[in-house]
Amino acid sequence: MRREMHRELPKELPAAVAIVALSGILALVAPGYFAAGNLRDLFLANAPILIVALGATVVILTGQIDISSGSAFAICSVAAGILAKTGLPAPVAALGACVVGIGLGALNGVLVAYLRIPSIIATLAAMVVLRDALRWSTEGAWIQDLPAAFQWFGFKQSGYPVFAFAVAAILVLAVAMAMRHLAAGRWVYATGSNSESARLAGIDTSLVTFASFAAAGAFTGLAAALNAVRFNQIPPNTGVGLELQVIAAVVVGGTAITGGRGTIVGTVLGVILLGAIGPALTFLGVSVYWERAIQGAIILAAVAVEAVRTGLERNERTLANQA
Repeated sequence: MRREMHRELPKELPAAVAIVALSGILALVAPGYFAAGNLRDLFLANAPILIVALGATVVILTGQIDISSGSAFAICSVAAGILAKTGLPAPVAALGACVVGIGLGALNGVLVAYLRIPSIIATLAAMVVLRDALRWSTEGAWIQDLPAAFQWFGFKQSGYPVFAFAVAAILVLAVAMAMRHLAAGRWVYATGSNSESARLAGIDTSLVTFASFAAAGAFTGLAAALNAVRFNQIPPNTGVGLELQVIAAVVVGGTAITGGRGTIVGTVLGVILLGAIGPALTFLGVSVYWERAIQGAIILAAVAVEAVRTGLERNERTLANQA
């Protein structure tokens, strides 16, 4: 019975329980946290992380990892700003940022899927090269004097959060449905679970891996554009540390870092939990210097839970084979 129970518990449960517990504490001690203005600012700050995390989830589900998303985010942000300054409408500039993101993601995909370079090495190199190339090309200068029509994506400041929420919600729903119901989603899970078995079953695992990196690049480009329109200038060092936030949210949401297991719902919960910690500490009167330590503890707990679950499943398979 005990062995069966851990299978039935959703992988997203720990993150959901933590969110409920944190919300309960804040409701009792700092109800001002739930003011509409604070929740709006919290969403706008974390919406780009969520969108990038959607693509990162697909990559991790294939058994790979991408630590270059922060650098790609910066390049796509600058690209969106430059395109906007040429007079292109904000949606076209955002589309251009997505195209740039797809190109950067596809480059990673080629290195990993076809040249067989380990993803941690390929994307680490990409992270450094892209960041330094951007710094060299811009000489550290910010993209300034952005057109008024670019800011807030052409909406009023009060209306933009509604638009951004709609975009994020549609993307979450679309990716979740695709991963659950489309053949491509099943190919992603199969590739991450056992690449060799998936290949023998007729799945082009190299193409799946390549496509996952390209799709992640598209999400990064869109997130960069949606983030850039919130400001009247774009720094070339934007996105520093984004890759760690994204990967942490995906893992905390229950996605196995080794691939093959995880859900989009879990990723959403991971983004909510990690994104809420910093502001929550401020409202609770705790030094914000504890934020990284608490996030690290949560990540460590998530990895430990996954390790225990994997160990139990391995033991069950061994016992079943012996029987």
